[in-house]
Amino acid sequence: MIRILIADDHIVMRQGLSALIDEEPNIEVIAQAANGQEAVDLFLQTKPDIVLMDLAMPGKDGLEAIQEIIAADPAAKILVLTSYSDEIKVFAAIQAGALGYLLKATSAEELLSAIEHVYQGNSYLPPAIARQVIQGIQKPKQPVLAASPTLTRREIDILELLAQGRSNKEMADQLIISERTVSGHVANILTKLNLENRTQAALYAQKFGLSTGEKPQS
Repeated sequence: MIRILIADDHIVMRQGLSALIDEEPNIEVIAQAANGQEAVDLFLQTKPDIVLMDLAMPGKDGLEAIQEIIAADPAAKILVLTSYSDEIKVFAAIQAGALGYLLKATSAEELLSAIEHVYQGNSYLPPAIARQVIQGIQKPKQPVLAASPTLTRREIDILELLAQGRSNKEMADQLIISERTVSGHVANILTKLNLENRTQAALYAQKFGLSTGEKPQS
């Protein structure tokens, strides 16, 4: 049996997926999570074969949950099932450790096929998503300073560390500043870039080539 953990904040979506999956003789849903924190907790408790993960969830979102699950178990198999098709979120999910990425508009047949692929340890990207990945790899990175001239050098440093998934404490330790100062910088970054949360800031940074420690050109 392939044991599945479903993480999605919409109960109708969870119930629908559960009903679909439970019709299959070799797949079963063993747990359901309504947000990212529940997904992490239930993963650690139940050790499913696959996590079917939404990205947009309240509190801790899907991307943060993927990062925490992979940190706890690098062999974890995560299949993203979301409504977002833009390349930033696709890249972020793959970089965080997801093996597959599907849109919620996918067919039941493709979802089940993706589950089988990911269970076997293979990646699964539909052709349209795969094209985005290839195009994104071929696209030259844009210097973040050119795109955001209002950010200070310290804010650029914080943004880079956000893209690497660092906590406020880790950033404070690395930059030898207080966590309160880090929080202030994060708040300024969100305001200047018109972003809602630190996950969006991390995705923004990844778009401009800061996720692997690359320094922007001045």
